[in-house]
Amino acid sequence: MKITCVGGGPAGLYFSLLMKKARPAYEVTLLERNKLEETFSAGVVLSDATINSIATVDPEIALALSQHGVHWNDIEVHYNGNYTSSTGHGFLGIRRDRLINILRSQAQAQGVNICFEHEEASLAIGKKADLVVAADGANSSIRSRLATKITTTIHKGSNRFMWLETDKVFSAFTFCFRENEHGLWCIHAYQYASDRSTIIVECNEATWLSSGMERATEAEMKTYLEQLFTQELSGHKLMTTFGPWQQFSTICTTPWSSDRFVLLGDAAHTTHFSIGSGTSMAMDDALVLCEALSSHAEVPEAFKQYEKIRRPQIESLQRSAQASMEWFEHASHYRGLDPVLFSFSLLTRSMRITHEHLRTRDPKFLAQVDTAVFENAEHQVKKPLDRTCLPPPMFTPFRLRDLVIPNRVVVSPMCQYVAKDGTVGDWHLVHLGSRALGGAGLLIAEMTNVNPDARISPNCAGLYKDDHLAAWKRVVEFVHHETPAKIGIQLGHAGRKGATKPPWEGNHEPLEEDSWSILSASPLPYLPGHSKIPQEMTRGDMDQVVTDFVKATKLAILAAFDLLEIHMAHGYLLASFISPLTNKRTDEYGGSLENRMRFPLEVFDACREVWPPHQPMSVRISAVDWAPGGMNIADAVKVAALLKAHNCDIVDVSTGQTVPEQQPNYGRLFQTPFADRIRRETNIATMAVGNISSYMDVNTIIAAGRADLCLLARAHLFDPYWTRHAAWMLDYPLPWPNPYKAMERYNPRLEFQFTDKKE
Repeated sequence: MKITCVGGGPAGLYFSLLMKKARPAYEVTLLERNKLEETFSAGVVLSDATINSIATVDPEIALALSQHGVHWNDIEVHYNGNYTSSTGHGFLGIRRDRLINILRSQAQAQGVNICFEHEEASLAIGKKADLVVAADGANSSIRSRLATKITTTIHKGSNRFMWLETDKVFSAFTFCFRENEHGLWCIHAYQYASDRSTIIVECNEATWLSSGMERATEAEMKTYLEQLFTQELSGHKLMTTFGPWQQFSTICTTPWSSDRFVLLGDAAHTTHFSIGSGTSMAMDDALVLCEALSSHAEVPEAFKQYEKIRRPQIESLQRSAQASMEWFEHASHYRGLDPVLFSFSLLTRSMRITHEHLRTRDPKFLAQVDTAVFENAEHQVKKPLDRTCLPPPMFTPFRLRDLVIPNRVVVSPMCQYVAKDGTVGDWHLVHLGSRALGGAGLLIAEMTNVNPDARISPNCAGLYKDDHLAAWKRVVEFVHHETPAKIGIQLGHAGRKGATKPPWEGNHEPLEEDSWSILSASPLPYLPGHSKIPQEMTRGDMDQVVTDFVKATKLAILAAFDLLEIHMAHGYLLASFISPLTNKRTDEYGGSLENRMRFPLEVFDACREVWPPHQPMSVRISAVDWAPGGMNIADAVKVAALLKAHNCDIVDVSTGQTVPEQQPNYGRLFQTPFADRIRRETNIATMAVGNISSYMDVNTIIAAGRADLCLLARAHLFDPYWTRHAAWMLDYPLPWPNPYKAMERYNPRLEFQFTDKKE
């Protein structure tokens, strides 16, 4: 086989080396457009995990990298005149030219033919080889020439950044934040040689413009930054600059191959420099592609295997990098944090490092974090807390008005579709009661409808008649009498998503018999051509719905619920007013966001007026619609600000389910960044929900201040005692109910070992 690799960076060299080593008979040629002595970027970073991965394939290369690089374990954060340090983070910095030389010499030793100053002008190269690997970087010429076969999307970050180097040696990966009259600046600094460090300077667009960087010469820019970071540079100078100020471009492509061409490294994808994984990702790509080609006789099958393995990994890293990039873009929102918690927020910004990782890497630093969270909680609940056993963040209490929730774990509202004429029964008693016994601090009962025509299905729960009150009161009394948990109820109206069958009989399938009329902001069916067409609400309809919500609120008071949540998300009635995708009205309830919020706020205000002033109210919102022209996070911030102005206490931040054509960007904790941003920009408490399943994530979210409460749904379906299991894993003595007190003396780690499975 004849293989041509275009691009002589780490990705191309490592692939060529591995491929030639695996298949010595193959003819492998690498084309590099620059001269032999030319290479760009001062230093690169490789994680210990990448070094270990290289070592399993080629110990000689791993040893050479370790010998020529600089290793460190610490991350330092300089913030507002304070300094914090965390250890246990293994990285290796190395000069890029040394990395290139190591890989190049090994490749040439294996027989790879390397051609310099070779600028390929067309895809005619494909006619000369059986396989062409495009490792020609983020500005890949091959990718651009395959534009009709490979789709490329590019998202530009909003911050400005510049790469420089200095002769100041930073012994740890260092983040420095400095504020002046122009705004907030940040530097990312790391050592890559015995006498050199890379420095990346970053700021937002407003700061960049205000400081005059747009017009500054290189000398003026260096002088400005040296004076700004004089303390961090300790009198050292900024030296080489690598290119102009720029905005980071996140590149996504699909597919990664076409015919005999395949993309590798930055040609296929990029991730923000703040997670330091660009070179590592490229080399991991090379390893997987080589293994795929070695194990498949047909090139197309090898390409499929390469993408099948790497795409999920890359997309996960890109989500992490996006979260990290957005953290730095909004770094000014974190300025009020305690220095230790600021550092923790920074360390965990990409969601790849969790509270539990730090327990292993740096327990001393984690103890500082947990102490700071505990002290904040003590201040927030306005009373002294028991200090005999310092709780992990998830087991600190949280106060909303006069309600003190014993811990930060919440059972998310989950529709059960088993009520009879709106009346809940034994199923709900067991469903909610078992999870209260399981240790959750707060339970929120499923969306409970305010009149018969507000139901999603005939089997949905209601709170509009006396039978409903008695049934809900039974559940609430059990939770209050048997557990320390608090319980809330979510009131809602299905709107255009109503009058459907239970989901196990067909998702959003309209009822064929015993249906009822449905309402919405505009007469738009949920599934065009299939769902019922709702009636556009009149003023009279609105008045009736307000009356129904107030009546349900009064019944919730009689049932002794602790918290009231109004459902304004997921495309239901109130949400249909908020989203421009479902609200096409031309009256005072349509048009601007303020107008679209008018009716939902009328409902909220009417409920707030009768709900006890000492008890909290929440609202669930869809922060984004995941569809063009729909709600975005900037809109959600405005919605939260309006809710806060109307005395909402906490916002339950969900997303989507507004329109069936949505394209969610699913992933671990995928909705948490929205809760974080709303919390920071509006200073309202938030609940995070969405793919939260581990106690490590709950502790991380709470300690980093990304949300005040964490809602778990499926995790609680799988394990009603999820919170107690988390307490056991964390060695935290969560009290048991009296009938289960014997468990406090039981150590599950000492399980009986049965030799006979029949026993």
